[in-house]
Amino acid sequence: MPYSLLPPVVKTLLIANGLMFVLELMLGPQIIVGLALWPLSATTPPIFEPMQPHFQIFQLVTYSFLHGSILHLLLNMYGLWLFGSRMENTWGSRRFIIYYFVCVLGAGMTQLLVSTMSGDYYPTIGASGGVFGILLAFGMWYPNQVLMLVFPPIPLKAKWFVTIFAAIELWAGVTGSEAGVAHFAHLGGMFFGFLLILYWYKHPSNFK
Repeated sequence: MPYSLLPPVVKTLLIANGLMFVLELMLGPQIIVGLALWPLSATTPPIFEPMQPHFQIFQLVTYSFLHGSILHLLLNMYGLWLFGSRMENTWGSRRFIIYYFVCVLGAGMTQLLVSTMSGDYYPTIGASGGVFGILLAFGMWYPNQVLMLVFPPIPLKAKWFVTIFAAIELWAGVTGSEAGVAHFAHLGGMFFGFLLILYWYKHPSNFK
């Protein structure tokens, strides 16, 4: 099969996320109330109080199609395309979509755990959990692939890029230095992705 710059699953996810962002602009807070990931026991933020949002099981998937800003959307979609296209071409579409949504679900469950423990009751949105999982897979499959960083503009092998990125996310999550960002959800996406890759490695007959 020839290499595709825009394989089908990545293409579909890009379109779906773009369309959902348009709906967010049209519907405003209503779509966040229904489809964002809400904590298991939520104390509703004032802006959402009249609508009484609460956790629903389907939010573990739908939250990943919502984004807080055009920059948030573009960064996630760029990462999805840049690393996701390579992994979908490597694995095939079926394995890729399974992996992506395992990371999304893992990130969501991690965020539910963290929000329950911390008492922070705000909705979670964004495809970052899935994208971070894809980044981990890229680093494991192509550890010596050289990536050029934007800032600082230096070349770095993928295995070190992933390691540094994960360390930054852990530091930011523990210190709470970047409020409003679900750092542990990002790490959860990477962790669940790692578990699935480990399972495939130990059960190669299921890696089809």
